Amino acid sequence: MAGKLRIAVFASHGGSNLQALIDGCVSGQIAGEIVLVISNNRKAYALERARIHQVETLVISDMEFDSETAFAQELLSQLAAHSIGLICLAGYMKKMPIDVIRAYRNRILNIHPALLPKFGGKGMYGIHVHEAVLAAGEKETGVTIHVVDEVYDNGRILAQRRVQVNPDDTPESLQQRVLEIEHQLYPETVAKIASGELRLE
Repeated sequence: MAGKLRIAVFASHGGSNLQALIDGCVSGQIAGEIVLVISNNRKAYALERARIHQVETLVISDMEFDSETAFAQELLSQLAAHSIGLICLAGYMKKMPIDVIRAYRNRILNIHPALLPKFGGKGMYGIHVHEAVLAAGEKETGVTIHVVDEVYDNGRILAQRRVQVNPDDTPESLQQRVLEIEHQLYPETVAKIASGELRLE
């Protein structure tokens, strides 16, 4: 892969996984550069994290467009303008438009706070995942990095790491421990893609 991998990150809220990816690029762990951060939420702290590191930010909400096609075209136009090679979803709370998934087939990653295919699908995000894991009496959970396709949490799994569920865990304590692993696994996986060690095609 010639030159640095140009990465766009989509985030809706705090952006702690965005921060982990930024840190990975800055430290040289990832042979890439985050050149664009897109959010659907202008109050997302992820945007502030990006600005601190002089990364360009855009707020593009599907609410501002009269069709998914128009929304997708705006996203595609911005991604093309920034010569994006890889898209990382980091707590992005919107379904990626089909046209974007098709244009960037095998080049969109998502991180999920459970061991897919368990505890995936619509409504399974954030604290809801950890509540479901505890309600099911699971002894372990974890983190999954997967390729995004047209179905929620369905694409090819690239990496997983397990996290033990403790008897006294609350959804919040479990979420915190899983998040620590997310912050390790996402940069490690993107680093392997940027170096060519892990092939997406």
